[in-house]
Amino acid sequence: MSDMLHQIEPVIPALRRYARALVRNHAAADDLVQDCLERAVGHWNQRRDTGSPRPWLFAILHNLAVNQFRRASTRGQHISIDDAGEHEVGESAVQEQKLIYQDVLGKLAKLPDEQRAVLLLIAVEDLSYAEAARVLDIPIGTVMSRLSRARERLQQELERPAGSQGGNVVQLRSNS
Repeated sequence: MSDMLHQIEPVIPALRRYARALVRNHAAADDLVQDCLERAVGHWNQRRDTGSPRPWLFAILHNLAVNQFRRASTRGQHISIDDAGEHEVGESAVQEQKLIYQDVLGKLAKLPDEQRAVLLLIAVEDLSYAEAARVLDIPIGTVMSRLSRARERLQQELERPAGSQGGNVVQLRSNS
């Protein structure tokens, strides 16, 4: 039991970061990590790989998040006004850095789920391509191509001027 805790405990901060980046809500991310840890402890003896539990824990977390996204897309999200905190209602940014951070998160959220997951696992959580492939249960070549497309698309989004709709906008009225 203590060996299991010594292996799981160092991974918890990375799991929280990944969960927060996926769900973009601190309380929901903490709940997701809690569910992940409960599942990991309950199924500890069923692990196939007896090496580092890090990829296995990320796979559990990722799968739980995907299941939540699917349920939320069919049900929709409901928050009563009384239960909504400042974060859900909105808050103004007080620093330029926070605006930039939110802009990057917003543009990251525009990426397709499969590209965003690969980018977060590799760029933020520092997993290897092979570990990310195991977490997402996809071939390593797919990880590499999704990462490349995610980086390229994110770069394009970051270079696009604020308020710009992209190259497919047709001007309907002349300025003369």
